[in-house]
Amino acid sequence: MNKVIYLDYNATTPVDSQVLQAMLPAFSQHFGNPSSRTHAYGWAAAQLVDQARTTLAALLGASPEELVFTSGATEANNLAIKGLAWTGRKRHIVTTAIEHPAVLETCDSLQREGFTVTRVPVGKSGVVDPQEVAQALTDDTLLVSVMLVNNEIGTVQPVAEIARLCHERGVVVHCDATQAPGKLEVDVRKLGVDLLSLSAHKFYGPKGVGLLYVRRQKPPLRLEPLLHGGGQEAGLRSGTLNVPGIVGMAKALELAVHNLYGERARQGALRDRLREQLFAAYPRLLENGDPAHRVPNTLNVSFVGVDSGSLVACLPRLAVSPASACATAKPKPSHVLLALGRTPEEANSALRFSLGRPTTPEEVEEAARMVAEAVSKLVRK
Repeated sequence: MNKVIYLDYNATTPVDSQVLQAMLPAFSQHFGNPSSRTHAYGWAAAQLVDQARTTLAALLGASPEELVFTSGATEANNLAIKGLAWTGRKRHIVTTAIEHPAVLETCDSLQREGFTVTRVPVGKSGVVDPQEVAQALTDDTLLVSVMLVNNEIGTVQPVAEIARLCHERGVVVHCDATQAPGKLEVDVRKLGVDLLSLSAHKFYGPKGVGLLYVRRQKPPLRLEPLLHGGGQEAGLRSGTLNVPGIVGMAKALELAVHNLYGERARQGALRDRLREQLFAAYPRLLENGDPAHRVPNTLNVSFVGVDSGSLVACLPRLAVSPASACATAKPKPSHVLLALGRTPEEANSALRFSLGRPTTPEEVEEAARMVAEAVSKLVRK
């Protein structure tokens, strides 16, 4: 069987070989529970966690005590949003129309509990206007949650400006930065946010581990934990820590930062080559999201007149994502593309191509050729 070309790195990434090597001792040699403080096995595991926490904090511009380890960004988003909401203070939350479901569904859940949620639109650019976020604030606004990089179209949001405007009104800011590492610098101080979520498997680390940054401030930012038990992570996230995952996440972020600028240029050039070839093959192509405010690895395009599900079915040797979610067997247009003003037909004709560190020029050329052939066949039907 011919190799399948993987261009779905925004969905997940392979674990880097250096990350795997860093993790292996924590599976067997240092397998102790870091909460076991009475013997050497527990001390060794706790030391690995402490080292990883210090590394991650330095890379993010944070302090080690500001990081809470979680099972991934979904849990981190829930802890940030619900954890703050359940402190019983204000009852209004502001977010954007193009957030990941891990944020939007969390807000929907709170809405069912009586909270008010405002979803700020983005327009055809896919970039939210900070002034529109500021205009959505009220005296009852507790939190603004805005992603740094959109997972479907790759647009970069003006988080630092939004944070500045929100802090002028005393509003807490959460940022889902899941898609940013390895594509943008992620520095919590420069972003000015109070809460920030990450997931290791998006930047060549293992699945099942993430973190929530919780800014130290006065008065302290109080969160209600989602999980109760042994009181790990300063009482914010009970449960035995995933030591191999935490070690792997630290090594993965270290590599992402080290490779950032070289990979940005390389992947951007490959993405532009892919775009050029696709537009040459299918003039009715629509590009989704503002190319001037987008990470370099992501290309989202609508093949107008072609159903993306049918197109993917014609591409068994290419791993890409249709820009739509499925509710059971019925296709549902992407909420992100609808927010851009695309019609349901245009949204259902979209594919997301996302490149990664292993992507080669040869893979891009072959992918473009396969897509062009598949589209041609479908159009002729």
